[in-house]
Amino acid sequence: MIVAVADTGPLIHLAEIDALELLSVVDDLLIPETVLDELETGTVPPSLSTIEYELVEADTADLTGDLDPGETAALAVAADRSAVLLTDDLAAREAATDRDIEVHGSIGILVLGYQRGELSKSNAIERMRALQAETSLFVTDAVVERGVELLESSG
Repeated sequence: MIVAVADTGPLIHLAEIDALELLSVVDDLLIPETVLDELETGTVPPSLSTIEYELVEADTADLTGDLDPGETAALAVAADRSAVLLTDDLAAREAATDRDIEVHGSIGILVLGYQRGELSKSNAIERMRALQAETSLFVTDAVVERGVELLESSG
């Protein structure tokens, strides 16, 4: 069973390629209130209403650092609930790794979608390339190729 807590990044980036529904591949999706507040300052992806998630409060008292409030809240919830952190932010990934918290980004969600039978391999690869070419997410060729390698090794 996969319990995951999402930062703002994957919610935005997956929505930008019409793939937000892939977050349903995790068994329990948690979204901190702070993350929802960050989305509301911009535009909440309409497709967010089509996925099941639990809105949670975060106790960030024990966390210090240079992360933004949404990343801090997501990291706190991941630590508190022994959940996987979903983030595309490098500093948040490093902070999670330092705390032995499993981390996946938008590309990792695509890999999981393939592993759980929600995407074909070719569709997963196409969406990885779309993340790089069509979204506000900065993704290097090396990261996309690593995602493709993960698909190849898991299928």
